[in-house]
This record gives sequence, C-alpha cells and structure tokens, in this order.
Amino acid sequence: MSTPLLSWGRYPRLPQQPHPVNWASEIASTLAGCTSSENDKRRAFTGGALAYGMGRSYGDSCLAASSNVLSMRSMDRVLVADWTAGVITAQAGMTLDALIRIALPRGWFPPVTPGTRFVTLGGAVANDVHGKNHHVKGTFGCHVRRLVLYRSDEGVVACSPEEHPELFAATVGGLGLTGIIVSVEMQLRRVTSSQIEQRSIRFGNLEEFFDLSRLHDPHHEYSVAWIDCLAEGAHTGRGHYIVGNHAYEGELTTVRSNPLTMPFDPPISLVNALTVRAFNTFYYYRHRAKEIQRRIGYIPFFYPLDGILHWNRMYGRNGFQQFQCVVPRQDAHEVLSAVMTEISRSGTGSFLAVLKQFGDISSPGLLSFPISGVTLALDFPQYEPAISRLFNKLDALVHDAGGRLYPAKDAHMSASHFQQAYPAWQRVEALRDPQLLSRFWKRVT
Repeated sequence: MSTPLLSWGRYPRLPQQPHPVNWASEIASTLAGCTSSENDKRRAFTGGALAYGMGRSYGDSCLAASSNVLSMRSMDRVLVADWTAGVITAQAGMTLDALIRIALPRGWFPPVTPGTRFVTLGGAVANDVHGKNHHVKGTFGCHVRRLVLYRSDEGVVACSPEEHPELFAATVGGLGLTGIIVSVEMQLRRVTSSQIEQRSIRFGNLEEFFDLSRLHDPHHEYSVAWIDCLAEGAHTGRGHYIVGNHAYEGELTTVRSNPLTMPFDPPISLVNALTVRAFNTFYYYRHRAKEIQRRIGYIPFFYPLDGILHWNRMYGRNGFQQFQCVVPRQDAHEVLSAVMTEISRSGTGSFLAVLKQFGDISSPGLLSFPISGVTLALDFPQYEPAISRLFNKLDALVHDAGGRLYPAKDAHMSASHFQQAYPAWQRVEALRDPQLLSRFWKRVT
C-alpha cells in the first residue's frame, strides 16, 4: 500500500491515495481505475481524480475530490532537446531541479522559476507559477510552446497558442482540471554563469519599499522583498529589498546541496508569536551595513527555503495556511498597509513574508493569478478560530480593492470571492475533463 499524500500546507488534512504512472500509455487505465468503483470492490470512488506531482500546492488545489490521484513523479524523461535554440520537451513529472541540472551546464536556465525547484513541469503549468522576474518575463506559461494532454473523453490532445488555443488557455493556470498533462515543450533562457549578482538593501517601512522598487526594478531582472510581518506603526512593512541579475562571467555548474531536514512533527507549532518576533528582529538586523552587494549561487538566491527539507513540518501536525494576495498597483500602498496592520495585531505570521511587484505582462492562462500590482505572501499556523477571523478581515480588504488570492496557495477562499476575481472560471469549467475534479474546484464553484 502506497503512503498517502498530503498538500504542502497539510491543511485540510485529506490524505490522497497515489496511483503511480510510469509511462504515458498507462494514463488511460490508471485514470479509469481512479474513477470507477468497479475496479476496487473494497472502496467506492466518488468524485473526480487529479494528477499529482511533488505536492507543493499549499491548500486543496492538488487534492482530488475522490482522494485518488495519479502520481506523475516517474514521468520525468526528456523527450526532445534542441540545445542550440534552448527548446526542450519533457514529460510533465520532471522537476525544475532535474531540468536545471540538465540545462544549466549547457548554458540554459528556466525563464521563470518559483521559490522552490522541487515542482514538476506539469505543476508549474497547472498553477502558471511566477517568480522574482514577473515584471520582465511574465509567468511560466508565457514560455510554454506546446502541451500534450490526455483527456478521458478525447484521448491524447495537443494544444498551443495556435492549436486548440482555448484548451491551451484553460490548461495554463487551469489547476490540472482540463486533462492529465503528459508533456511540456518550453523555451529556456540563455545564461553564461550559474551565479547571480545580488544587491540587498534594508528599508524602514512600506513607503521605502515602493521608492526602492521604482528606482531599481527597471535595472534588474529579479526583484523581491522580505518584510517583518509583525513590525508596527512607522515601521510597518520594514524589511530587506533584494534585486539580482545573472552574472555575465563564471562557471556553468550545478550544485549538489546538502540541506538540513526537519525529521519529525513537533507536538506544537514552532511558529508562534514569540519565535516569529525574535526571528524577524534578528533577520532585519542581520547585517550591520544597510546595503550589501555580492555574487551568490542560484540555489540560495532563488530557493532559500529548499535549504531545509520538510520545513512544512515546523508547523506541527495541524499544518498551516499561506495567504497570498495581489492588489492593483493604484491601491497597493493603502491596502497592504491595512493588511499588514491586521497581521501585526494578530501577533502571528511567518518567518519569511514576501512582497514583490508584478509587471504588466499578461499570461496566456485564463485563471492565472498575477495581475499588474503588488503581491504579498506569508504563512500562518493553523489555529482556529483565530486564523479564520484574521483571514475574513484580510479577504475583505483585498476583495474590496479588486485584488485576488492565489488558488495554488489557498485553502479558504469563498466561492463568491473566487468567481468575482476569476470571471473566466466558467470557460475552464466548460473544458474541464469530466473525470477530473479537485477539492478546491468543488469548493469555489
């Protein structure tokens, strides 16, 4: 019996039974077995199945309504690679980590990467992930050239911006609902070094962040800020603003890191008001100098949290929820100030709260999260009823400003908020594979 799977936030705690897929030819029979009670007399399957990669979605978007998922991790092979043009076609279960190890020594790198390299290509497409360079490169889907899906009602279907464009648009950011993604063809970006030229500047409040962003974002491909989520008053929104560009010179090498690991679930969450406040104060003042420039490797720059395996266990068995919103730029300062004030009053939050600007590049996906504006993301231990009270306040502030929450990180968004923020959801529903359904989709539609 395979070990049941959970989402990364481990809330809601709804274990998923994995059904491994090793080859594309196995998808049809495996999917049929996940959705038909006749194939297992011991258990009646209800609802729909879902593809499951590395399980890095935080909420319930990776949890099948039937609690039965197709585990795609073994579908991780390169199918075609043109190293002159930097175009690669790989199976959907390949991780960004594996792709980087293959591509970087040849002078290529993913054009867009989220904050962990332990996501599959299929998951990156399904959630249309974004990175620190959205203002320059847009979302992951902007660089996908072609997808191959398996649909239970049609079989194998290829789609691209030119071929079945509506299906392509519904699949990019479509949360894995339009078919099982079999393979992804994408355009990589040329690099000449595996190093990043990084600049870190300490700032005192939210106003200073916006000033720094206006000054430095146009000259750097990557831009992000860590903020002290518990700072109050004149210091609300203080933090470290970090920008970077790929170095022009240096070796094209990958690194075999030796990360620490969180080996067990502590009896209580290690993330609480006392530890977060102590960490945030230490982190804010960790360097004596206000500004530091240095060259660092791609792993510490893009993937600092990957330095601790199973870091999600720090929140204990109850798990955690991430709150990630985006607010239109014209109202971002006022709304995010109010959001951070509410978070500070709550006395809880995360060690690493992230603030960054989204640019004006439109995604090809119908349900893609980024809009032109500012996004804030941070984690909260799963304590009730405190977390629901806080989220109700934060949701109202974001919703009233015309903002939205990120489905890949969400475990609480109301149906009314989702449907207003993502008006194209009905177009995705019209193209949803009849055998695929997630807990998230059932909740919000």
